[in-house]
Amino acid sequence: MGDGMIKTLQKKFIITAMAAVSVLLVVFIGALNLTNCWMSSQQTDGQLRMLADHDKPKPPERKGSFLKPPMDEDTAMSLRFFTVSLNADDQVVRKDVSRISSVSEAEAEDYALSVVKKNKSKGYLSQFKYQITTSAAKGTEDKETTVLFLDVSRQIRSIGMVAALSVGAAIICWLGMLLLVIFLSRRAILPIAHNIRKQRQFVTDAGHEIKTPLAIIQANIDAMELINGENKWSRNIRSQTVRLNGLMQNLLTLSKMDEEALRMQKEDVTFSGLLADTVRSFEEAALGKQICMETEIAPGIMLRGNRESLQRLLSILLDNAVKYTNDGGIIAVSLKAADKAIVLQVKNTCDKLPQGDAQKLFDRFYRGDSARTQKNGGYGIGLSAASAIVKAHQGQISAKYADGNTIVFTIKL
Repeated sequence: MGDGMIKTLQKKFIITAMAAVSVLLVVFIGALNLTNCWMSSQQTDGQLRMLADHDKPKPPERKGSFLKPPMDEDTAMSLRFFTVSLNADDQVVRKDVSRISSVSEAEAEDYALSVVKKNKSKGYLSQFKYQITTSAAKGTEDKETTVLFLDVSRQIRSIGMVAALSVGAAIICWLGMLLLVIFLSRRAILPIAHNIRKQRQFVTDAGHEIKTPLAIIQANIDAMELINGENKWSRNIRSQTVRLNGLMQNLLTLSKMDEEALRMQKEDVTFSGLLADTVRSFEEAALGKQICMETEIAPGIMLRGNRESLQRLLSILLDNAVKYTNDGGIIAVSLKAADKAIVLQVKNTCDKLPQGDAQKLFDRFYRGDSARTQKNGGYGIGLSAASAIVKAHQGQISAKYADGNTIVFTIKL
C-alpha cells in the first residue's frame, strides 16, 4: 500500500473523528445555551411575579435554588421596570415610570396599549418582558388591568455574551482537536493499512501463482483432445479452467483498482471504436443463445483513461449481459455524449430478475440468485471489478430494473 492509500485512510479517519467531535460540541453548546436561556426566562418570570405581588399585604416567600436565584427586596431594588394601569375601557388611569429613566410616561402608555391589544398575559416587547394582571380597582368593583414591564436588556446581553463565549471556546476546542487528530491519525491507521496491504499482496501473489498451473492444465487438455478427441470430461475441465481464470482476472483487477496510489497510464482512447470491437467479440456467444444484439454507438467519442482497464470494463459488462440474458432475449448497448459526460448503457433481458436492490449487484460476491449464478459460470465479483474501474476513472456506475425483466447498467465517465 502506497502513501496515496494511507493518506486516503488518514483523511477518512480525520473526517470521521472531527464529525463526531463537531456533533458533540454542537450538542453541548446548544444544551448549555438553551439551559442558560431557560434559567434567564425563569429568573425574569420570578422577578415579574415578585413585583406584581409587591403591594400585597403578605408577599409569598421565595426561596432560592441552584437554578432559581432567591427573589428578595434587594433584588427588587436593582430592577428597572415601569407599570401602567388601564380601566375596563382600556383607558390609562395610572402609570409609574419612577424606576426607569429611559422611558417617558407617553412611551409607557404606548407600550401598554400595544401589548393589551395582543391579548397575551405575558411576552416580550423590544427590550422589555411584560406581564398583564387583572384585579378589582381600589374602592370599586370595576376591573383594572395592570401591565408590568421589566427591562431585560441585561439578561439579553448576558445570554448573547455566554453564546459568543461558548461558540468561541467551541471553535478553539475544535481546532485543537483537529490538530491532535491530525497528529495521531497516521499512527492510528497504520495497523489497518498494514493489514490491507498484506491482504492485497496475498491476492496479487496468489493470482500470479495460480495463473501458471492454469496455463499448464489448459495446455494438457489441448494435447489430450488432439490425441484422444474431445469428450465430456475434457469439456468440463476446460470450462472450469476458463471460469477459474476469469475469477483470477477479476480478483487481480479489484486488487489493482483498489490501490488508489496506483498511477494508471492514461492516454486518449477512442472509446467508440473500443466498444464496437468489444461488442463484435461477443457477437458469436450471443448468436449461440439466439440473442439479438442492438447497438447505438455515437462515433468519434474520445476518453482519456487506461485502455487496458477500459477494455476490461466493457468485457465484464458484455460478458455479464450474455451470461444472464435469456435465450432469444435482447441486449441493447448505447454510447453517447451528454452534459459534458460520456454515457454508456448496457441493457439485457432475463428470465428472472435478481432479488433485492439492483445496486447490490456491485457488492463483492453478492448473488441475487446463487443457483442461477453458478449455472451461468458467475462468481459474484465481475461487477465489483467494473465498479472499481469506473471509480478509478472518476466516473459513476448504477444499476436498475426496468419493464419487469430488464437490467439496465449505466456508466457516466
